[in-house]
Amino acid sequence: MSNYSIIQKDFYRESGKWLSTFEIWAKCINPNLHFIYIFRKTQKHMKKPVLGIFWRLVLRHYQIKYGYQIYPETEIGEGLYLGHWGSLVINPKATIGRNCNIAQGVTIGQQNRGKYQGFPTIGDEVWIGTNAVIVGGVTVGNNVLIAPNSYVNFDIPTNSVVVGNPGKIYPIKRATEGYINSKI
Repeated sequence: MSNYSIIQKDFYRESGKWLSTFEIWAKCINPNLHFIYIFRKTQKHMKKPVLGIFWRLVLRHYQIKYGYQIYPETEIGEGLYLGHWGSLVINPKATIGRNCNIAQGVTIGQQNRGKYQGFPTIGDEVWIGTNAVIVGGVTVGNNVLIAPNSYVNFDIPTNSVVVGNPGKIYPIKRATEGYINSKI
């Protein structure tokens, strides 16, 4: 798997098979995959003077068009899967691990004061449901399912499910089984 590009790994999560460059371009008719493609190209060329500016402008256009506020400075591991097209806000200082699914309406943001001042760090194999909010300098462990409409401003241990507002943690060994497919 190490010979595949990060774009191929992201698209593998959606299709469950390795795609050629042409097949990836063909799949870009899907807004989610199209945005991921542009986002990863921008990350790849971010430090290059001319290409970096070009890809940042292209990314900005598609941020506005698709309603995704994800910036190239955001550290997101390979195997990113955006479940549905729709509003999505991720702070550029947030960190997200590998094989994560993020649904529409999710906010992953900064908290400016209090015990958890800062930005979220999200582990590997995390499923984040529709309209979930994760704020502050919290750590979300690996294999965590955050249910739709949950509010998280606290640390979540590995192998957990979080439900509700305020969120309540339920320890479950196979929290994301059946939710995260085609892992990298």
